[in-house]
Amino acid sequence: MNGLMQTTGWPAVVACVGNWFGKGKRGFIMGVWNSHTSVGNILGSLIAGAFVSTAWGMSFIVPGLIIACTGVLCFFFLVEKPEDVNCTPPQHHSDQESPETEPLLQNSSHADRNVNGAAITTVESVEAIEEHTEAISFCGALSIPGVVEFSLCLLFAKLVSYTFLYWLPLYISNIAHFDAKEAGDMSTLFDVGGIVGGIMAGLVSDYTGGRATTCCVMLLVAAPMLFLYNSIGQTSLGTTIGMLLLCGGLVNGPYALITTAVSADLGTHESLRGNSRALSTVTAIIDGTGSIGAALGPLLAGLISPTGWNNVFYMLISADVLACLFLARLVYKEAQGWCGRTPRVRGFKEI
Repeated sequence: MNGLMQTTGWPAVVACVGNWFGKGKRGFIMGVWNSHTSVGNILGSLIAGAFVSTAWGMSFIVPGLIIACTGVLCFFFLVEKPEDVNCTPPQHHSDQESPETEPLLQNSSHADRNVNGAAITTVESVEAIEEHTEAISFCGALSIPGVVEFSLCLLFAKLVSYTFLYWLPLYISNIAHFDAKEAGDMSTLFDVGGIVGGIMAGLVSDYTGGRATTCCVMLLVAAPMLFLYNSIGQTSLGTTIGMLLLCGGLVNGPYALITTAVSADLGTHESLRGNSRALSTVTAIIDGTGSIGAALGPLLAGLISPTGWNNVFYMLISADVLACLFLARLVYKEAQGWCGRTPRVRGFKEI
């Protein structure tokens, strides 16, 4: 029940942020915004570490009070859509209207200006239509190009991230011989690196236009870095800090990008033809699939760790490689676009 309640928040908040920002700088904006997940992980580790040796029950009570207060703030002050406060919403894919719809929009615009002098705009008409559009079905969301690939990629990326989240303090304690509080504090560096990695992933993907390629490259680099961390990561304090920051950025960067900017992109995909009520469903599918990996990772680590920590890291490296493989088709398509082999003709959409 605890897990069920906590997972209800993510699809809604991604949809709210996606309503406010268009595709152009979405990667960077959502990368900065998504740093709150790493900040939450850091606070959780610090709170747990503070009470682990004295009153461990407070490790549940204090975060519970924090999230309850945040829920009250969201209920009263969160603005779901720009239109609710008379702001202009972002126009998704407005530069790719089909030849059939463009004359209709132009004619309706002229007609609106001529009917009793009313200032009824085409954008307002489209928004009114969108408000009455039915929410997309589960199968309809799965049929959006890229949803299945990114969902499976996130499954393995989240497997790695959550294994670190739950098992890193124990690993540091066993290998570096820190006490429980010191190991918990040291493990927060992984999430500090994740903040930087998420922002960098968003910036690079905005600049290149290749969300899948950005994720794939970071995951490919993460695999050997995980091997190095296990091999030399505990030789000195400086090496431990540096490797934790680097691995955190490479592991959490793709995870952050997929759960935010990629989900928002797919939830406003051009194949939806203006349906504004698909974003939460797409986000839920992607993040829900990732949660399977979040459950499997720590479970597998618990089963494998008695055979040695090396085997745990081999499992994590294999998961990174599998995550890359699921993005292979999308990376190929992005590479074709960069090479100019698939020029887009105005008025035709790739579905």
